[in-house]
Amino acid sequence: MGSVGTRRTAVATAALGFLTVAALAGCGGPSEGGAGDRGSGPAEGAGHASATADPTRIPGVGDRYQRLVPTGTRQVVAVYGDGPDSADATVVLYTKQGSAWHRARSWAAHNGTRGWTTDHRENDKRSPVGVFTLSDAGGVLPDPDPAPDTGLPYTRSASFAAPRWWAKSYWHDFDYVIAIDYNRVKGTSPNDPTRPQGASKGGGIWLHMDHGSGTSACVSLPKPAMEYLLRTLDPDARPVVVMGDKARLKA
Repeated sequence: MGSVGTRRTAVATAALGFLTVAALAGCGGPSEGGAGDRGSGPAEGAGHASATADPTRIPGVGDRYQRLVPTGTRQVVAVYGDGPDSADATVVLYTKQGSAWHRARSWAAHNGTRGWTTDHRENDKRSPVGVFTLSDAGGVLPDPDPAPDTGLPYTRSASFAAPRWWAKSYWHDFDYVIAIDYNRVKGTSPNDPTRPQGASKGGGIWLHMDHGSGTSACVSLPKPAMEYLLRTLDPDARPVVVMGDKARLKA
């Protein structure tokens, strides 16, 4: 990261306007076959550690993905998809204290309308399975973090707003977003359309506000969850998202 004074940016709407279409093509928007709203309260069931579970391991995550979590990471956003073809998920925030992981909060959430994939492609309506860093945030609304110099760099811009030709239930999807570092350049606004692996691999995949059903490939959460994550995630804790359907994550 750069100095504290450079962690936050306020980018004018005009400067980011040309990025909007590219970003929205990868995340959000009306999609067919969405799942029903599961509510905004804490979700139970996914990621709970049993009495004999190893506290040094992230619950419900097998060796393959445990090894991909960087050694210095102290915050993990785990997305447990209900099934490989399901749009329903549970998000759990874990924090590391010493060598042990502790469950901080959990929320009902949604992922891609068609579920999950280990080979994400543009417009496949499936969320990518994997471990990805969380480096940048933004949205239409002001940063909710009262101490923004310690949080993820946040770009506020009206250019994040969903098109008004979308259904009204989608209009606030991008009031808050956290970029998932899949096929993107870290250290840039979530709206940056650059795709290092090429356009066919998709991109513009975010944590964002929930509209009550599946997404194009993103993970959507209730507004209080997004506000909590934006206030809590700390670049110094090297936060990552571990995401996928439960069976793949556990394998």
